[in-house]
Amino acid sequence: MNATGGTAADPLDLLVLGSGVAGLSAAVRAAANHGLRTGVLTKGGLDLATTRWAQGGVAAALSGGSEEIDLHLADTLAAGAGLCDADAARVLVDEGPRRVEELIALGAEFDRDERGNLELAREGGHSVARVVHAGGAATGAEIERALVVAVRRTAAVLHEHTFALDLLVRDGCCVGVVAVDPSGRVHEVHARSTLLATGGAGQLYSVTTNPAVATGDGVAMALRAGVAVADLEFFQFHPTALHHPLMPRPLLSEALRGHGALLRDADGERFVDELQPRDVVSRAILTSMLEHGTDHVWLDATGLAQFGRRFPTIHDDLARIGLDPSREWLPVAPAAHHQCGGIVTDLWGASSLPGLWAAGETACSGVHGANRLASNSLLEGMVFGPRAVEAIGEGVDGPTATGAMRAVRTPGRVPADDPLVIGGVQLRLPPPVDSGRASGDVAELRRSLQRHLSTDAGVVRSRERLDAAMRTVDATLRSLDAIGAPLTGPVAHEGRVRVDAIEVRNLAEIARVLVAAALARTESRGTHARADFPTTDPAQTHRLVLTRDS
Repeated sequence: MNATGGTAADPLDLLVLGSGVAGLSAAVRAAANHGLRTGVLTKGGLDLATTRWAQGGVAAALSGGSEEIDLHLADTLAAGAGLCDADAARVLVDEGPRRVEELIALGAEFDRDERGNLELAREGGHSVARVVHAGGAATGAEIERALVVAVRRTAAVLHEHTFALDLLVRDGCCVGVVAVDPSGRVHEVHARSTLLATGGAGQLYSVTTNPAVATGDGVAMALRAGVAVADLEFFQFHPTALHHPLMPRPLLSEALRGHGALLRDADGERFVDELQPRDVVSRAILTSMLEHGTDHVWLDATGLAQFGRRFPTIHDDLARIGLDPSREWLPVAPAAHHQCGGIVTDLWGASSLPGLWAAGETACSGVHGANRLASNSLLEGMVFGPRAVEAIGEGVDGPTATGAMRAVRTPGRVPADDPLVIGGVQLRLPPPVDSGRASGDVAELRRSLQRHLSTDAGVVRSRERLDAAMRTVDATLRSLDAIGAPLTGPVAHEGRVRVDAIEVRNLAEIARVLVAAALARTESRGTHARADFPTTDPAQTHRLVLTRDS
Protein backbone atom coordinates (compact mmCIF):
# COMPACT_ATOMS: atom_id res chain seq x y z
CA MET A 1 0.00 0.00 0.00
CA ASN A 2 1.30 3.39 -0.98
CA ALA A 3 0.98 5.53 2.16
CA THR A 4 1.76 8.87 0.55
CA GLY A 5 -0.37 11.81 -0.52
CA GLY A 6 -2.68 14.24 1.16
CA THR A 7 -0.30 17.20 1.42
CA ALA A 8 -0.87 20.61 -0.15
CA ALA A 9 1.85 19.85 -2.69
CA ASP A 10 0.63 16.32 -3.33
CA PRO A 11 -3.15 16.18 -2.75
CA LEU A 12 -5.16 12.99 -2.95
CA ASP A 13 -7.60 12.63 -5.83
CA LEU A 14 -10.34 11.73 -3.35
CA LEU A 15 -10.55 11.87 0.43
CA VAL A 16 -13.43 9.84 1.92
CA LEU A 17 -14.50 10.69 5.46
CA GLY A 18 -16.25 7.80 7.18
CA SER A 19 -16.03 4.03 6.95
CA GLY A 20 -19.66 3.02 6.63
CA VAL A 21 -21.30 1.53 3.56
CA ALA A 22 -21.44 4.84 1.63
CA GLY A 23 -17.80 5.77 2.20
CA LEU A 24 -16.31 2.33 1.69
CA SER A 25 -18.42 1.64 -1.42
CA ALA A 26 -17.13 4.91 -2.87
CA ALA A 27 -13.52 4.23 -1.91
CA VAL A 28 -13.52 0.77 -3.47
CA ARG A 29 -15.00 2.07 -6.73
CA ALA A 30 -12.70 5.09 -6.88
CA ALA A 31 -9.54 3.02 -6.66
CA ALA A 32 -10.62 -0.07 -8.60
CA ASN A 33 -12.69 1.48 -11.41
CA HIS A 34 -11.17 4.93 -11.86
CA GLY A 35 -7.60 4.62 -10.61
CA LEU A 36 -8.13 7.58 -8.27
CA ARG A 37 -5.58 7.92 -5.51
CA THR A 38 -7.94 7.58 -2.59
CA GLY A 39 -7.64 8.12 1.13
CA VAL A 40 -10.08 7.05 3.84
CA LEU A 41 -10.24 8.96 7.13
CA THR A 42 -12.35 7.61 9.98
CA LYS A 43 -12.68 8.54 13.65
CA GLY A 44 -12.66 4.91 14.77
CA GLY A 45 -11.32 1.73 13.27
CA LEU A 46 -12.14 1.00 9.65
CA ASP A 47 -14.66 -1.65 10.72
CA LEU A 48 -16.39 0.30 13.51
CA ALA A 49 -18.85 2.50 11.59
CA THR A 50 -22.61 2.73 12.22
CA THR A 51 -23.17 0.35 9.28
CA ARG A 52 -22.06 -2.45 11.57
CA TRP A 53 -25.20 -1.98 13.69
CA ALA A 54 -27.62 -2.16 10.73
CA GLN A 55 -29.72 -5.28 11.16
CA GLY A 56 -32.68 -5.53 8.85
CA GLY A 57 -31.00 -5.73 5.48
CA VAL A 58 -30.93 -4.16 2.04
CA ALA A 59 -34.15 -3.46 0.15
CA ALA A 60 -33.86 -4.05 -3.59
CA ALA A 61 -36.00 -5.33 -6.46
CA LEU A 62 -33.55 -8.08 -7.33
CA SER A 63 -35.62 -9.63 -10.11
CA GLY A 64 -34.93 -6.51 -12.18
CA GLY A 65 -38.52 -6.53 -13.41
CA SER A 66 -40.03 -3.12 -14.10
CA GLU A 67 -43.17 -3.83 -12.08
CA GLU A 68 -41.16 -4.88 -9.01
CA ILE A 69 -38.89 -1.82 -9.34
CA ASP A 70 -41.91 0.48 -9.72
CA LEU A 71 -43.46 -1.06 -6.60
CA HIS A 72 -40.28 -0.36 -4.61
CA LEU A 73 -40.44 3.22 -5.86
CA ALA A 74 -44.09 3.55 -4.85
CA ASP A 75 -43.38 2.25 -1.34
CA THR A 76 -40.43 4.64 -0.96
CA LEU A 77 -42.50 7.65 -2.04
CA ALA A 78 -45.40 6.67 0.22
CA ALA A 79 -43.12 6.41 3.27
CA GLY A 80 -41.57 9.81 2.48
CA ALA A 81 -44.94 11.56 2.98
CA GLY A 82 -44.70 13.89 -0.01
CA LEU A 83 -41.11 15.08 0.46
CA CYS A 84 -39.12 12.47 -1.46
CA ASP A 85 -37.44 13.69 -4.60
CA ALA A 86 -38.94 11.34 -7.18
CA ASP A 87 -35.87 11.42 -9.40
CA ALA A 88 -33.55 10.49 -6.52
CA ALA A 89 -35.88 7.69 -5.43
CA ARG A 90 -35.97 6.41 -9.02
CA VAL A 91 -32.16 6.33 -9.13
CA LEU A 92 -32.17 4.37 -5.87
CA VAL A 93 -34.54 1.63 -6.98
CA ASP A 94 -33.17 1.40 -10.53
CA GLU A 95 -29.49 1.11 -9.58
CA GLY A 96 -29.93 -0.72 -6.28
CA PRO A 97 -30.09 -4.29 -7.65
CA ARG A 98 -26.74 -3.87 -9.48
CA ARG A 99 -25.08 -2.55 -6.34
CA VAL A 100 -26.28 -5.60 -4.37
CA GLU A 101 -24.91 -7.89 -7.07
CA GLU A 102 -21.56 -6.07 -6.95
CA LEU A 103 -21.45 -6.50 -3.19
CA ILE A 104 -22.03 -10.22 -3.54
CA ALA A 105 -19.21 -10.31 -6.09
CA LEU A 106 -16.95 -8.66 -3.48
CA GLY A 107 -17.67 -11.55 -1.13
CA ALA A 108 -20.69 -10.47 0.93
CA GLU A 109 -22.65 -13.57 1.97
CA PHE A 110 -26.41 -13.07 2.30
CA ASP A 111 -28.82 -15.64 3.73
CA ARG A 112 -30.07 -18.26 1.29
CA ASP A 113 -32.63 -21.05 1.43
CA GLU A 114 -31.99 -24.78 0.94
CA ARG A 115 -31.97 -24.34 -2.85
CA GLY A 116 -29.44 -21.52 -2.76
CA ASN A 117 -31.91 -18.71 -3.46
CA LEU A 118 -31.62 -15.45 -1.55
CA GLU A 119 -34.06 -15.28 1.35
CA LEU A 120 -36.22 -12.15 1.21
CA ALA A 121 -37.87 -10.53 4.22
CA ARG A 122 -40.74 -8.05 4.41
CA GLU A 123 -40.48 -5.00 6.66
CA GLY A 124 -42.71 -2.08 7.64
CA GLY A 125 -43.91 0.05 4.73
CA HIS A 126 -42.97 -2.61 2.15
CA SER A 127 -45.83 -4.11 0.16
CA VAL A 128 -43.84 -7.28 -0.66
CA ALA A 129 -40.82 -9.18 0.64
CA ARG A 130 -37.73 -7.61 -0.98
CA VAL A 131 -35.14 -7.26 1.82
CA VAL A 132 -31.98 -9.37 1.62
CA HIS A 133 -30.22 -10.01 4.91
CA ALA A 134 -27.21 -11.76 6.42
CA GLY A 135 -27.03 -13.78 9.62
CA GLY A 136 -30.74 -13.21 10.05
CA ALA A 137 -30.10 -9.73 11.43
CA ALA A 138 -26.40 -9.02 11.01
CA THR A 139 -26.51 -7.53 7.53
CA GLY A 140 -24.55 -4.38 8.31
CA ALA A 141 -21.71 -6.33 9.86
CA GLU A 142 -21.44 -8.61 6.81
CA ILE A 143 -21.54 -5.72 4.32
CA GLU A 144 -18.90 -3.88 6.30
CA ARG A 145 -16.69 -6.97 6.48
CA ALA A 146 -16.69 -7.39 2.71
CA LEU A 147 -16.03 -3.69 2.04
CA VAL A 148 -13.27 -3.36 4.64
CA VAL A 149 -11.33 -6.20 3.03
CA ALA A 150 -11.64 -4.52 -0.37
CA VAL A 151 -10.66 -1.05 0.92
CA ARG A 152 -7.58 -2.33 2.74
CA ARG A 153 -6.51 -3.82 -0.56
CA THR A 154 -7.13 -0.76 -2.75
CA ALA A 155 -6.93 2.52 -0.78
CA ALA A 156 -3.72 4.56 -1.06
CA VAL A 157 -3.95 6.09 2.42
CA LEU A 158 -5.82 5.04 5.55
CA HIS A 159 -6.24 7.42 8.50
CA GLU A 160 -7.86 5.37 11.27
CA HIS A 161 -8.70 6.77 14.73
CA THR A 162 -8.38 10.25 13.18
CA PHE A 163 -10.93 12.95 13.93
CA ALA A 164 -11.89 15.54 11.30
CA LEU A 165 -12.21 18.98 12.89
CA ASP A 166 -13.26 21.22 9.99
CA LEU A 167 -13.36 21.48 6.22
CA LEU A 168 -10.50 23.20 4.44
CA VAL A 169 -12.01 25.83 2.14
CA ARG A 170 -9.81 27.83 -0.22
CA ASP A 171 -11.05 30.22 -2.93
CA GLY A 172 -14.61 28.98 -2.56
CA CYS A 173 -13.72 25.28 -2.90
CA CYS A 174 -13.29 22.43 -0.44
CA VAL A 175 -9.69 21.17 -0.61
CA GLY A 176 -9.68 18.69 2.28
CA VAL A 177 -9.97 18.74 6.06
CA VAL A 178 -8.19 19.72 9.25
CA ALA A 179 -7.87 16.62 11.43
CA VAL A 180 -6.31 15.37 14.63
CA ASP A 181 -4.44 12.07 14.52
CA PRO A 182 -4.27 9.42 17.30
CA SER A 183 -1.24 11.15 18.84
CA GLY A 184 -3.17 14.42 19.18
CA ARG A 185 -1.33 16.17 16.35
CA VAL A 186 -3.46 18.57 14.28
CA HIS A 187 -2.69 18.50 10.57
CA GLU A 188 -4.24 19.12 7.17
CA VAL A 189 -5.22 16.40 4.70
CA HIS A 190 -5.52 17.82 1.18
CA ALA A 191 -7.60 16.38 -1.65
CA ARG A 192 -9.00 17.53 -4.98
CA SER A 193 -12.39 16.11 -3.94
CA THR A 194 -13.72 15.34 -0.46
CA LEU A 195 -16.63 12.98 0.18
CA LEU A 196 -18.43 13.25 3.52
CA ALA A 197 -19.88 9.87 4.48
CA THR A 198 -19.68 10.35 8.23
CA GLY A 199 -23.10 8.99 9.17
CA GLY A 200 -25.81 10.57 11.27
CA ALA A 201 -26.25 12.17 14.68
CA GLY A 202 -28.01 9.43 16.63
CA GLN A 203 -26.19 10.54 19.77
CA LEU A 204 -28.50 13.57 19.91
CA TYR A 205 -30.82 11.38 21.98
CA SER A 206 -30.32 9.51 25.24
CA VAL A 207 -32.05 6.36 23.99
CA THR A 208 -30.57 5.42 20.63
CA THR A 209 -29.61 2.48 18.46
CA ASN A 210 -26.51 4.38 17.30
CA PRO A 211 -22.97 3.88 18.62
CA ALA A 212 -21.16 6.60 20.58
CA VAL A 213 -19.30 7.79 17.46
CA ALA A 214 -22.54 8.94 15.74
CA THR A 215 -22.17 12.66 16.56
CA GLY A 216 -23.02 14.18 13.18
CA ASP A 217 -19.51 15.50 12.56
CA GLY A 218 -19.86 15.80 8.77
CA VAL A 219 -23.08 17.81 8.87
CA ALA A 220 -21.69 20.08 11.60
CA MET A 221 -18.53 20.79 9.60
CA ALA A 222 -20.69 21.54 6.57
CA LEU A 223 -22.86 23.92 8.60
CA ARG A 224 -19.80 25.85 9.73
CA ALA A 225 -18.61 26.10 6.12
CA GLY A 226 -21.97 27.49 4.93
CA VAL A 227 -22.96 24.37 2.98
CA ALA A 228 -26.71 23.95 2.41
CA VAL A 229 -28.45 21.42 4.67
CA ALA A 230 -32.11 20.38 4.79
CA ASP A 231 -34.70 18.03 6.34
CA LEU A 232 -32.97 17.83 9.73
CA GLU A 233 -36.33 18.02 11.52
CA PHE A 234 -37.04 14.49 10.27
CA PHE A 235 -35.38 12.00 12.62
CA GLN A 236 -36.61 8.44 12.49
CA PHE A 237 -37.18 6.45 15.66
CA HIS A 238 -37.07 2.66 15.42
CA PRO A 239 -40.23 1.35 17.06
CA THR A 240 -38.86 -1.92 18.46
CA ALA A 241 -35.58 -1.33 20.24
CA LEU A 242 -35.18 -3.68 23.19
CA HIS A 243 -36.12 -1.91 26.42
CA HIS A 244 -32.94 -2.66 28.34
CA PRO A 245 -30.10 -0.64 29.95
CA LEU A 246 -27.70 -1.65 27.15
CA MET A 247 -26.59 1.26 24.96
CA PRO A 248 -26.74 1.50 22.06
CA ARG A 249 -30.11 -0.15 22.38
CA PRO A 250 -30.24 -3.62 20.77
CA LEU A 251 -32.61 -3.65 17.80
CA LEU A 252 -35.32 -6.23 17.43
CA SER A 253 -35.32 -6.15 13.67
CA GLU A 254 -38.37 -5.16 11.69
CA ALA A 255 -37.98 -8.50 9.96
CA LEU A 256 -39.39 -10.12 13.12
CA ARG A 257 -42.67 -8.32 12.51
CA GLY A 258 -42.38 -9.18 8.83
CA HIS A 259 -42.30 -12.86 9.85
CA GLY A 260 -45.34 -12.47 12.11
CA ALA A 261 -44.22 -11.07 15.49
CA LEU A 262 -47.00 -8.99 17.12
CA LEU A 263 -46.97 -5.83 19.21
CA ARG A 264 -49.02 -6.00 22.41
CA ASP A 265 -49.87 -3.36 24.99
CA ALA A 266 -49.76 -3.69 28.77
CA ASP A 267 -53.07 -5.61 28.65
CA GLY A 268 -51.74 -8.04 26.07
CA GLU A 269 -53.84 -6.61 23.25
CA ARG A 270 -52.68 -5.73 19.74
CA PHE A 271 -52.98 -2.00 19.06
CA VAL A 272 -51.39 -1.30 15.66
CA ASP A 273 -50.72 -2.87 12.27
CA GLU A 274 -47.11 -3.94 12.81
CA LEU A 275 -46.15 -3.47 9.16
CA GLN A 276 -47.04 0.20 8.81
CA PRO A 277 -44.16 2.67 8.30
CA ARG A 278 -41.91 3.20 11.30
CA ASP A 279 -43.18 6.66 12.21
CA VAL A 280 -46.74 5.36 12.49
CA VAL A 281 -45.74 2.38 14.64
CA SER A 282 -43.47 4.48 16.88
CA ARG A 283 -46.25 6.99 17.60
CA ALA A 284 -48.71 4.18 18.29
CA ILE A 285 -46.28 2.64 20.78
CA LEU A 286 -45.74 5.99 22.50
CA THR A 287 -49.51 6.55 22.72
CA SER A 288 -49.99 3.10 24.24
CA MET A 289 -47.22 3.72 26.78
CA LEU A 290 -48.80 7.02 27.82
CA GLU A 291 -52.29 5.51 28.09
CA HIS A 292 -51.09 2.64 30.29
CA GLY A 293 -48.44 4.54 32.24
CA THR A 294 -45.66 2.17 31.14
CA ASP A 295 -42.19 2.69 29.69
CA HIS A 296 -42.45 -0.08 27.09
CA VAL A 297 -44.81 -2.37 25.19
CA TRP A 298 -44.31 -6.01 24.26
CA LEU A 299 -43.16 -7.76 21.08
CA ASP A 300 -44.65 -11.23 20.93
CA ALA A 301 -42.42 -13.47 18.82
CA THR A 302 -43.49 -16.73 20.49
CA GLY A 303 -45.30 -17.83 17.34
CA LEU A 304 -42.23 -17.59 15.10
CA ALA A 305 -40.93 -21.01 14.08
CA GLN A 306 -37.17 -21.66 14.07
CA PHE A 307 -36.34 -18.28 15.63
CA GLY A 308 -32.72 -19.30 16.33
CA ARG A 309 -32.12 -20.35 12.72
CA ARG A 310 -33.81 -17.36 11.12
CA PHE A 311 -32.40 -14.74 13.48
CA PRO A 312 -29.26 -16.19 15.07
CA THR A 313 -27.71 -12.83 15.99
CA ILE A 314 -30.83 -11.57 17.77
CA HIS A 315 -31.32 -14.98 19.41
CA ASP A 316 -27.78 -14.95 20.79
CA ASP A 317 -28.10 -11.34 22.00
CA LEU A 318 -31.35 -12.15 23.80
CA ALA A 319 -29.84 -15.30 25.34
CA ARG A 320 -26.97 -13.29 26.79
CA ILE A 321 -29.50 -10.99 28.43
CA GLY A 322 -31.53 -13.95 29.69
CA LEU A 323 -34.56 -13.68 27.40
CA ASP A 324 -36.13 -16.57 25.49
CA PRO A 325 -38.25 -15.30 22.55
CA SER A 326 -39.89 -18.71 22.11
CA ARG A 327 -41.42 -18.53 25.60
CA GLU A 328 -41.71 -14.88 26.67
CA TRP A 329 -42.72 -11.53 25.22
CA LEU A 330 -39.93 -9.03 24.67
CA PRO A 331 -40.05 -5.47 26.11
CA VAL A 332 -39.62 -2.81 23.39
CA ALA A 333 -39.82 0.98 23.05
CA PRO A 334 -38.87 3.50 20.33
CA ALA A 335 -35.25 4.64 20.08
CA ALA A 336 -33.54 7.25 17.89
CA HIS A 337 -32.38 5.46 14.78
CA HIS A 338 -31.83 7.37 11.52
CA GLN A 339 -31.32 10.97 10.41
CA CYS A 340 -33.42 11.51 7.28
CA GLY A 341 -31.89 14.89 6.29
CA GLY A 342 -28.41 16.31 6.03
CA ILE A 343 -26.16 17.97 3.46
CA VAL A 344 -28.20 18.78 0.36
CA THR A 345 -26.88 16.99 -2.73
CA ASP A 346 -27.75 16.61 -6.36
CA LEU A 347 -28.29 13.22 -8.03
CA TRP A 348 -24.51 12.69 -8.10
CA GLY A 349 -23.78 13.56 -4.49
CA ALA A 350 -22.42 17.08 -5.13
CA SER A 351 -23.05 19.61 -2.35
CA SER A 352 -23.48 23.38 -2.70
CA LEU A 353 -19.72 23.80 -2.06
CA PRO A 354 -17.54 22.89 -5.08
CA GLY A 355 -15.18 20.04 -4.30
CA LEU A 356 -17.39 18.71 -1.48
CA TRP A 357 -19.59 15.65 -1.88
CA ALA A 358 -21.84 13.75 0.51
CA ALA A 359 -23.47 10.33 0.58
CA GLY A 360 -25.32 8.08 2.99
CA GLU A 361 -26.90 9.26 6.23
CA THR A 362 -24.82 12.46 6.14
CA ALA A 363 -26.58 13.56 2.96
CA CYS A 364 -30.00 14.85 2.04
CA SER A 365 -30.23 13.17 -1.35
CA GLY A 366 -34.02 13.49 -1.42
CA VAL A 367 -34.52 9.72 -1.21
CA HIS A 368 -36.08 9.58 2.26
CA GLY A 369 -38.22 12.70 2.40
CA ALA A 370 -40.05 12.92 5.71
CA ASN A 371 -39.56 9.28 6.66
CA ARG A 372 -37.17 6.58 5.50
CA LEU A 373 -38.59 3.34 4.14
CA ALA A 374 -37.09 0.48 6.15
CA SER A 375 -33.82 -0.96 4.75
CA ASN A 376 -33.40 1.81 2.16
CA SER A 377 -30.49 3.30 4.11
CA LEU A 378 -27.82 0.72 3.31
CA LEU A 379 -29.04 0.80 -0.29
CA GLU A 380 -28.74 4.59 -0.39
CA GLY A 381 -25.08 4.41 0.63
CA MET A 382 -24.38 1.65 -1.87
CA VAL A 383 -25.94 3.66 -4.71
CA PHE A 384 -25.00 7.29 -4.07
CA GLY A 385 -21.45 6.77 -2.78
CA PRO A 386 -20.43 5.18 -6.12
CA ARG A 387 -22.42 7.79 -8.09
CA ALA A 388 -20.31 10.52 -6.52
CA VAL A 389 -17.20 8.67 -7.61
CA GLU A 390 -18.51 8.43 -11.18
CA ALA A 391 -18.97 12.21 -11.30
CA ILE A 392 -15.58 12.89 -9.70
CA GLY A 393 -13.94 10.52 -12.16
CA GLU A 394 -15.47 12.54 -15.00
CA GLY A 395 -14.04 15.79 -13.62
CA VAL A 396 -17.24 17.28 -12.20
CA ASP A 397 -16.59 19.64 -9.26
CA GLY A 398 -19.94 21.30 -8.50
CA PRO A 399 -23.68 20.60 -8.26
CA THR A 400 -26.34 20.40 -10.93
CA ALA A 401 -30.00 21.41 -10.54
CA THR A 402 -31.09 17.81 -9.93
CA GLY A 403 -32.48 15.85 -7.01
CA ALA A 404 -32.74 17.58 -3.65
CA MET A 405 -30.40 20.32 -4.89
CA ARG A 406 -33.36 21.81 -6.79
CA ALA A 407 -34.66 22.98 -3.41
CA VAL A 408 -31.60 25.18 -2.90
CA ARG A 409 -32.73 28.38 -4.60
CA THR A 410 -29.45 29.66 -6.00
CA PRO A 411 -30.00 32.37 -8.63
CA GLY A 412 -29.01 31.16 -12.08
CA ARG A 413 -28.69 27.54 -10.95
CA VAL A 414 -32.15 26.46 -9.86
CA PRO A 415 -35.03 27.91 -11.89
CA ALA A 416 -37.82 29.05 -9.58
CA ASP A 417 -40.50 27.84 -12.03
CA ASP A 418 -39.08 24.33 -12.43
CA PRO A 419 -42.20 22.10 -12.13
CA LEU A 420 -40.11 19.33 -10.55
CA VAL A 421 -38.94 21.45 -7.64
CA ILE A 422 -40.09 20.64 -4.14
CA GLY A 423 -39.83 24.24 -3.06
CA GLY A 424 -36.91 25.07 -0.81
CA VAL A 425 -37.85 27.52 1.92
CA GLN A 426 -34.91 29.28 3.58
CA LEU A 427 -34.73 28.47 7.28
CA ARG A 428 -33.61 31.32 9.50
CA LEU A 429 -32.11 30.46 12.87
CA PRO A 430 -33.40 32.49 15.82
CA PRO A 431 -30.92 34.53 17.85
CA PRO A 432 -29.35 32.61 20.76
CA VAL A 433 -31.17 32.78 24.09
CA ASP A 434 -29.19 33.53 27.24
CA SER A 435 -30.61 30.91 29.58
CA GLY A 436 -28.25 31.77 32.40
CA ARG A 437 -27.16 28.16 32.81
CA ALA A 438 -23.62 26.97 32.23
CA SER A 439 -21.57 23.90 33.00
CA GLY A 440 -17.91 23.04 32.67
CA ASP A 441 -18.34 19.25 32.57
CA VAL A 442 -18.28 18.13 28.93
CA ALA A 443 -19.69 14.66 29.65
CA GLU A 444 -22.58 16.14 31.62
CA LEU A 445 -23.23 18.65 28.82
CA ARG A 446 -23.61 15.75 26.41
CA ARG A 447 -25.93 13.81 28.74
CA SER A 448 -28.04 16.89 29.44
CA LEU A 449 -28.40 17.69 25.73
CA GLN A 450 -29.44 14.11 25.01
CA ARG A 451 -31.98 14.00 27.85
CA HIS A 452 -33.64 17.25 26.89
CA LEU A 453 -33.81 16.48 23.17
CA SER A 454 -35.36 13.09 23.99
CA THR A 455 -38.15 14.69 26.02
CA ASP A 456 -38.53 17.95 24.08
CA ALA A 457 -37.74 17.10 20.44
CA GLY A 458 -38.39 13.38 20.18
CA VAL A 459 -41.21 11.27 18.75
CA VAL A 460 -43.92 13.88 19.48
CA ARG A 461 -43.21 17.63 19.73
CA SER A 462 -44.95 20.90 20.60
CA ARG A 463 -44.09 24.59 20.55
CA GLU A 464 -43.62 24.64 24.31
CA ARG A 465 -41.31 21.61 24.37
CA LEU A 466 -39.32 22.77 21.33
CA ASP A 467 -38.77 26.19 22.91
CA ALA A 468 -37.41 24.37 25.96
CA ALA A 469 -35.15 22.30 23.73
CA MET A 470 -33.77 25.44 22.10
CA ARG A 471 -32.96 26.92 25.50
CA THR A 472 -31.02 23.75 26.35
CA VAL A 473 -29.12 23.88 23.06
CA ASP A 474 -28.17 27.53 23.57
CA ALA A 475 -27.08 26.83 27.15
CA THR A 476 -24.90 23.97 25.88
CA LEU A 477 -23.22 26.19 23.30
CA ARG A 478 -22.64 28.93 25.89
CA SER A 479 -21.04 26.42 28.23
CA LEU A 480 -18.75 25.15 25.47
CA ASP A 481 -17.72 28.73 24.74
CA ALA A 482 -16.95 29.24 28.42
CA ILE A 483 -14.62 26.23 28.57
CA GLY A 484 -12.87 27.15 25.32
CA ALA A 485 -14.70 25.19 22.64
CA PRO A 486 -15.06 27.75 19.83
CA LEU A 487 -17.29 27.48 16.80
CA THR A 488 -14.44 26.56 14.49
CA GLY A 489 -10.95 25.17 14.67
CA PRO A 490 -9.32 22.80 17.14
CA VAL A 491 -10.25 22.88 20.80
CA ALA A 492 -7.10 22.91 22.91
CA HIS A 493 -6.98 21.89 26.54
CA GLU A 494 -3.73 21.35 28.37
CA GLY A 495 -1.94 20.95 25.06
CA ARG A 496 -4.39 18.37 23.71
CA VAL A 497 -7.37 18.60 21.37
CA ARG A 498 -10.65 18.15 23.25
CA VAL A 499 -12.37 15.78 20.83
CA ASP A 500 -15.12 15.16 23.39
CA ALA A 501 -15.94 18.88 23.46
CA ILE A 502 -15.93 19.09 19.67
CA GLU A 503 -18.36 16.17 19.45
CA VAL A 504 -20.76 17.92 21.84
CA ARG A 505 -20.32 21.15 19.83
CA ASN A 506 -21.20 19.23 16.67
CA LEU A 507 -24.29 17.70 18.27
CA ALA A 508 -25.44 21.06 19.63
CA GLU A 509 -25.01 22.82 16.28
CA ILE A 510 -27.07 20.15 14.52
CA ALA A 511 -29.65 20.22 17.33
CA ARG A 512 -30.09 23.96 16.85
CA VAL A 513 -31.03 23.47 13.19
CA LEU A 514 -33.21 20.43 13.98
CA VAL A 515 -35.18 22.33 16.63
CA ALA A 516 -35.48 25.49 14.51
CA ALA A 517 -36.81 23.43 11.60
CA ALA A 518 -39.21 21.57 13.88
CA LEU A 519 -40.53 24.91 15.17
CA ALA A 520 -40.90 26.25 11.62
CA ARG A 521 -42.72 23.15 10.35
CA THR A 522 -46.17 23.77 11.84
CA GLU A 523 -47.68 20.48 10.76
CA SER A 524 -47.24 16.74 11.31
CA ARG A 525 -45.56 14.89 8.44
CA GLY A 526 -43.63 11.62 8.47
CA THR A 527 -41.28 11.40 11.44
CA HIS A 528 -42.08 14.98 12.49
CA ALA A 529 -45.16 14.96 14.73
CA ARG A 530 -46.49 18.15 16.36
CA ALA A 531 -49.09 17.66 19.11
CA ASP A 532 -50.21 21.25 18.52
CA PHE A 533 -50.40 20.80 14.71
CA PRO A 534 -51.56 17.17 14.34
CA THR A 535 -52.48 17.26 10.64
CA THR A 536 -50.45 17.48 7.44
CA ASP A 537 -50.54 20.86 5.70
CA PRO A 538 -50.30 20.58 1.88
CA ALA A 539 -48.91 24.15 1.79
CA GLN A 540 -45.81 22.89 3.64
CA THR A 541 -44.80 20.32 1.02
CA HIS A 542 -41.32 21.79 0.78
CA ARG A 543 -37.84 21.43 2.21
CA LEU A 544 -36.53 23.73 4.91
CA VAL A 545 -33.04 24.67 3.74
CA LEU A 546 -30.36 26.37 5.79
CA THR A 547 -27.47 28.05 3.96
CA ARG A 548 -24.98 30.77 4.82
CA ASP A 549 -27.29 33.33 3.14
CA SER A 550 -30.14 32.40 5.50
